[in-house]
Amino acid sequence: MIMTVIVVCVVSGALLLGAAWGVLWTLPQKLEGFLIAAAGGALIVSAMSELIEPALMKISLVSVTLSVGAGALVFTIVARFIKEKFGEDSGGGLLASVTLDGIPENLALGVALIGAGPMQIAALAGSIFLSNLPEAAGGAKEMVKNWPKRRVFLLWGITAVLLSAAAIAGNLLLSDVAPEYLAAIRCFAAGAVIASLATTVFPKAYQEDSYVAGIATALGLLLALALGELDGGSGKQENASQSVQTSKTASLLEGTLALPRGSTTSDIQPLPR
Repeated sequence: MIMTVIVVCVVSGALLLGAAWGVLWTLPQKLEGFLIAAAGGALIVSAMSELIEPALMKISLVSVTLSVGAGALVFTIVARFIKEKFGEDSGGGLLASVTLDGIPENLALGVALIGAGPMQIAALAGSIFLSNLPEAAGGAKEMVKNWPKRRVFLLWGITAVLLSAAAIAGNLLLSDVAPEYLAAIRCFAAGAVIASLATTVFPKAYQEDSYVAGIATALGLLLALALGELDGGSGKQENASQSVQTSKTASLLEGTLALPRGSTTSDIQPLPR
């Protein structure tokens, strides 16, 4: 639980840091676009490796497809409603859009923290951090044109609290859920994240940094992939060692007990107490 709180505070702290940057300083446009694109590339890998691929071990491909599609559909409907209600470039619209983007990301983070390795957590949390930082800076910069700086920073603080609550709720409320349902929830969150990348993150990155956004996306993707491989490599070695040890133990038992022809260790019945 302590690790969950620390990770959530770091990720949500990016919103406050970005808001302070947008209110007090000016984030260079190209740097903002580069960071957004890199975060988007990292989120592609994280959505696949930390959310969708683990789900395939628990539920069918059809269930995965339906869950991912449902997440993307719900996000798209809500995003369109917010755009029509608040406007795409208004301060309220930007705040609502970032909140909408952040809820599935932080929910996915909370779910991923259930039984995830440190490198897997770092890959997902790092990509969300990089995504939150420039989005908050750009949103705050637009909001201070019409609102007092103190009010803008307060609103971003409230947003950080809401997104932190989403991550912690995802971790606590879903920890005892059946693996099949948890897998479907992971895919739903992944679908929402992917939809946000397509409709919000990558278009904004291209607008800010033009064609360099493609390079930044590739770099972010490779960074997340490298972090995942560091954790996955150690896990594969551990699993291989356990498999070898199990095989040796089974061979020793079969040779020592002199089982009848055609029998295996699974046919041994426990002795009565």
